[in-house]
Amino acid sequence: MIPVAVVGCGAFGQNHLRVVSKSEDTKLVAAVDLDASKAQQAAGQYGCAALSDWREVPERAKAAILATPTTSHAEIAEGLLKAGVDVLVEKPIAADLESARRLQAVAREYGRVLAVGHLERFNPAVMAVQKLVTVPLFFEVHRMSLFAPRSLDVDVVLDLMIHDVDIVLAMVGLMPEEVRAAGIRILSQKVDIANVRLAFPGGCVANLTASRVSTEKVRKLRLFQPHQYISLDYSRQDGVVISVSEQQQIGFRPLAAPKHEPLAAQWAAFVAAVRDRTEPAVGAEQATRALEVCLDILDKIEVHAGVVNQTLAARGI
Repeated sequence: MIPVAVVGCGAFGQNHLRVVSKSEDTKLVAAVDLDASKAQQAAGQYGCAALSDWREVPERAKAAILATPTTSHAEIAEGLLKAGVDVLVEKPIAADLESARRLQAVAREYGRVLAVGHLERFNPAVMAVQKLVTVPLFFEVHRMSLFAPRSLDVDVVLDLMIHDVDIVLAMVGLMPEEVRAAGIRILSQKVDIANVRLAFPGGCVANLTASRVSTEKVRKLRLFQPHQYISLDYSRQDGVVISVSEQQQIGFRPLAAPKHEPLAAQWAAFVAAVRDRTEPAVGAEQATRALEVCLDILDKIEVHAGVVNQTLAARGI
């Protein structure tokens, strides 16, 4: 069994602790958190060691999950990789592109598996749609959440929208050639709601909206491609496929997506990559591309904010 440590025992770290503790292929050996009380509580619940310094992990574990604030990803992941530990780091891979690319290089140099927790890739509805993609022409994506005092160290683009950016990039297979974006701060010091238009070579367009100040929770993606419209609901893990035949007959069928827990599927894929020394299902290169697009989106949001501020100033508002 592969000995595993979970670094970061906050809200999402607790989910990882639960999944790892149930795995038949791994053994949870340490819960790690700067807050010693959190580490001790997790250790008591799952019967493992409690650590307050991630530097002690290589002495106990061969693999680790990194569920700490984004600003700490680069330092901790690099240290663990260099110490011979395979790492699954939560998204976004890092706070900036330079750090993300350095992690890629370190993982290659030290022969370590570096996976990134783009959890929605393991949503059964997403996995089912991926098999149906032919020539995507248009995406309409909405990811809306009620406000919660978590992940406020990053904006809504890196907190929520990055899931959909990653999925669109995977389905299109290209980087966008044009990015347009607008966003505003409402209840935090970061962007809380954003609307984005991505234009790809070949004519595909993706419109994405993400909000963490909504009055309801919405998780939906709609894909249009030649003779077919696909709609999926991330939360329900289901969807519908509407197709038009050569005889102009309209066919309607539910999306074939047997339900499972995405976090458990993500963990199983990571364990397989560690065991077989293969590329992870969602690796650093893919995660870095998603980060690059998201940072470009944030730059465009700042440009738009400057225009809005000029307009408000001109009107004395």
